[in-house]
Amino acid sequence: MEIRRLGRVEYEPTWRAMQEFTLHRTPETADELWIVEHPPVYTLGQAGKSEHILREVGIPVVRIDRGGQVTYHGPGQVVIYLMLDLQRLKFKVRELVTAIEQSLIDFLADHDVAAERRAGAPGVYVGAAKIAALGLKIKNSCSYHGLSLNVDMDLSPFAAINPCGYAGLAVTQTTDLGIPLTPDQAGELLCRHLKQQLEKPHG
Repeated sequence: MEIRRLGRVEYEPTWRAMQEFTLHRTPETADELWIVEHPPVYTLGQAGKSEHILREVGIPVVRIDRGGQVTYHGPGQVVIYLMLDLQRLKFKVRELVTAIEQSLIDFLADHDVAAERRAGAPGVYVGAAKIAALGLKIKNSCSYHGLSLNVDMDLSPFAAINPCGYAGLAVTQTTDLGIPLTPDQAGELLCRHLKQQLEKPHG
C-alpha cells in the first residue's frame, strides 16, 4: 500500500484524479492512500440536499459522487483518500467503514481522547461533537473518496451547513482536545492506523 503526500491541493482536480485512477486501475495496481489538505470548499454527496447548506458564505460548493450529505473541507483538516481494491483486500463496504472508524478511534485513544462511532451516522464523535467525517464511492469493487479529520482549522464554516445532514451538529478538532499535532503529523499517524486496520486478518 503506497502513501502519497499531495500537500494542499484544489478539491475538484483531486476528485477527478481519483476517478481517473479508479477507472484505469487493474487487478495489479497497488492500493494507495492520498494525504491532502484542501482550500475552503463544501462538498455535497450524491443524494445530498441543498437545503443543508444554510447560507451563502462565499465558499464554493461542489456536488460530487460519494455517499452522504454536505461537509466542509479547509486548511488545517487532514483528508485521506482511500484508493483500495476491496475484492483483493476481501473487504465488504460495511467492514471498510468500520475499519476507517476504528483507525480514527485508535488514533485518538493514543492521545487519551475517547471517541466513538454512532449507528446510522458514519464518522467519529467525541462526546456530542463530530471530529471526523467519512464518505466513499465504490466502483467495480474499488473505493475512492475517504475521511476527513479536523485538526487545527477555522471551524466557523461548519456553522453555515447542517454537517452531514444533521441540524445543529457540533464539531470539534484535535487541537481543542489538547492533542499537540500539526495536520501533517496527524496525517502520518492516522495513515499508520489505517494500514494496520486494512492489512490485518478479518472476515
